[in-house]
Amino acid sequence: MKQTFAKSVVLATIILMDILSGMEFDLFVPSFPELQSQFSLSPFWVEALLSVNFAGYFLSLFFVGGLADHYGRKPIILLGLMIFIIGSLLCLWAPSYQFLLVGRFLQGVGIAAPAILSFLIIADAYPLKKQQSLFAILNGLLNFSAGAAPVLGSYITLYFHWQGNFMTLLFLGLTAFVMSMFFIPAHKLPEHKATLSLRGYIPIFQSKPLMLLIMHIVFSFVPYWIFVGMSPILYMEDLGVSLAHFGYYQGALAFVFAFGSIFFGLIVSRYERKKMLYISALIFIIGLMSLVLITYQDTPDPLFITLAFLPFIIAGVIPSAILQPLCLNFMPHAKGRVSAILQGGRLIFAALSLQLTGYFYQGSFRNIGVIISAFIFLTVITLFFVIKNRELMQFSRE
Repeated sequence: MKQTFAKSVVLATIILMDILSGMEFDLFVPSFPELQSQFSLSPFWVEALLSVNFAGYFLSLFFVGGLADHYGRKPIILLGLMIFIIGSLLCLWAPSYQFLLVGRFLQGVGIAAPAILSFLIIADAYPLKKQQSLFAILNGLLNFSAGAAPVLGSYITLYFHWQGNFMTLLFLGLTAFVMSMFFIPAHKLPEHKATLSLRGYIPIFQSKPLMLLIMHIVFSFVPYWIFVGMSPILYMEDLGVSLAHFGYYQGALAFVFAFGSIFFGLIVSRYERKKMLYISALIFIIGLMSLVLITYQDTPDPLFITLAFLPFIIAGVIPSAILQPLCLNFMPHAKGRVSAILQGGRLIFAALSLQLTGYFYQGSFRNIGVIISAFIFLTVITLFFVIKNRELMQFSRE
């Protein structure tokens, strides 16, 4: 009975960290027009509030991975949450845009630890096949929170302005810190601890199958975050969507992914992995075609844009559940470092692509669609290479 309760509270703590990670990026996104007005910002500089957060996340990841492999998961999670709380306080009481940028950077630095190490707690405790089911469910909950974030953020902004969103993140960060302190178990370290030297990353970069897998996951991550970052300005500033309704457009995509992930997590053990990845590749292609069509027509209808992006979201359910656990377990002795490279690649590509999109943005979906379509194309190509790689497919069956 005690063991069941202990597992339940650990899982509840992991879920809370996932919710915090999902909301941290885009809870305050509906505040963009208000922030843009209050601080007199161009679209480029308002997007920098996401990009600087991604940059902090990226820089932190390489230290987080090595430190977690060396000292264990729990102390690094607690350290990360402390930094996140400090960043949240700076954002909440920011007297100027510069303070807001610093706060967002510290939030990115701090959120890296709970974002990647919460999944490693699962990877440390369960075999690969069980991980795939749990990862799918946790991804679903993560995206459920990401889907709820813009809806919740819209109403918080409506009634409490942009500061209300940072107050919410501060509360979640404090709660996650307390629960992690009391409920996350200490990680059993190997007899020969991982070195803190950056040389520990070299074998990962030398593994062609692992780098192929990381490239695919990175490319599949970028289109959604370009959409998340640019849709507030596109939908509310140029397409006339009200603040009260904006969250439903963005949230719908995350909710579809969330429910799909939770459902897939319950059935993943029943089907052959390779066939499911082929199905995903086909849906990716359909999504690419629909997005290219909408981009070519440069439609001003936000509903059509959202529906065109939907197949890409649906297609991502299967690979995210199957390939992420495979990636983390490919080098069991270096899970922290692998997770750091994976998450770092995702965030740095998303940050650079988001800034590039913001730079070329001209008040319509066309330039956004071109860049998103390019990354979906790379996602499809790398997925086919992953499926054709015998070493990866053999490992996934073990």
